[in-house]
Amino acid sequence: MVEKKPPIQTTVVGSYPVPEWLRAHPTKSGLRDATLLVVHTQELAGIDVVADGELYRYDLNHPETNGMIDYFVGQMSGIQAQLSRADEQEFRSVVGMAYRAEPAGVVLGPIGPGTLNLPKASQTLLEVARSRTKFTVTSPYMLSKVLLDRHYGDRRELAMAIARVLAKQVAELETEVVQIDEANLTGHPEDAEWAAAAINLVLDRVRGLPAVHLCFGNYGGQTIQRGHYERLISFINLLHADHVVLEVARRDPAELEYLRGIDARIGIGVGVIDIKDNQVETPDQVARRIDRAAQVLGPERIRYVHPDCGLWMLPRSVADAKLQALVAGRDRWLGQTKDLNQEQ
Repeated sequence: MVEKKPPIQTTVVGSYPVPEWLRAHPTKSGLRDATLLVVHTQELAGIDVVADGELYRYDLNHPETNGMIDYFVGQMSGIQAQLSRADEQEFRSVVGMAYRAEPAGVVLGPIGPGTLNLPKASQTLLEVARSRTKFTVTSPYMLSKVLLDRHYGDRRELAMAIARVLAKQVAELETEVVQIDEANLTGHPEDAEWAAAAINLVLDRVRGLPAVHLCFGNYGGQTIQRGHYERLISFINLLHADHVVLEVARRDPAELEYLRGIDARIGIGVGVIDIKDNQVETPDQVARRIDRAAQVLGPERIRYVHPDCGLWMLPRSVADAKLQALVAGRDRWLGQTKDLNQEQ
C-alpha cells in the first residue's frame, strides 16, 4: 500500500548543527555516522523530505562556516584560493559585497569541475535515508558574486560558467529534490534576469524536483541582505522550479500578500520556524503561521512548510525541538482544517 502524502509536507532547508564529536574526530566513518544521526533525527521528528545537514561539505579547516561557498569554489579549477593584500583591497571596492571582507577566491582561468563531485557527495544521504531526500547546491549567481574575476571580465559570463559545471553534476543526482540556495539576489533584485538564467541552467538538468531556496541571509543570527519580496516576485516567476522555499517566519507578515503574485505553476514553501531565535515555537504558533499563510495564499498553493533557513547555527537541542514543533504544528493545522471541513 502506497502511503498517501500529506497535502502540506514538512522539509528542512538544508544545514544542521555539526555534532561536537565530529569536530573532535573528523574521520570518514565519523562523517558517515554524523550523517546517519542527522538524517534519522529528522525522520524521528517526522520530517517528510530530509537532507544530510550539508555535512558532506564539512571541513575541519573551516568549522565556522557550513561550506556554502568554500566547498564549491575551493574545488573548482580556474579559481585560486590564496589571496594577496591587493586582491582583498580590490574586492572591497566591489559594489554590493560590503558584508564580506575578502573574496572566496580569484578567477584566473576557465572554470572547471576540478575535484568537485556532487554525485559522490550525495551517496551517504541516499544510503542512510528511509524518507524522501533533498540535496542542496549553492546558486551559481551567489558563487559568482563572492569571487574576484580576472578572467571573464563579465560577472554574467562567470555565473554561466559556474552554472555549466554545476548543471553537469546535478544531472546525475538521484535525490527526489535538488535545491539551489540563493541568499544574495534577495538584496540585488536588479540582477534578476541574468541570475535566473544561470540558475535555470542548473534547474533544467535536475532529474527529480528542482527547487530554489531564497532567504535574506543568516550569519551569526543576523540578516545580511536588505530587501523585500515585492521586488522579488518577477525573479521567482522566471525560475524553472517545481517549488520555492522561502524565508517567511522572520519577515513582516504583510509580505505574504506579495507572494500571491508567484506563478501558479510554482509551488510555495513557507518558512514557519524562525532560525534566528533560540526560542522554540509551540505547535500552536506554527499552526497559526501556517493558517495565516493559507488564508492569504490559499492552502492549495502551499506545498511545504519548513524553517526559514538552515539550522547549523543553533544548538542541537534547539534545532531538534524546532523540528518537532514544525511537524506537530503542521499536523495540528491539518487536523483543525479537517475538523472544519467536516463541520461544513
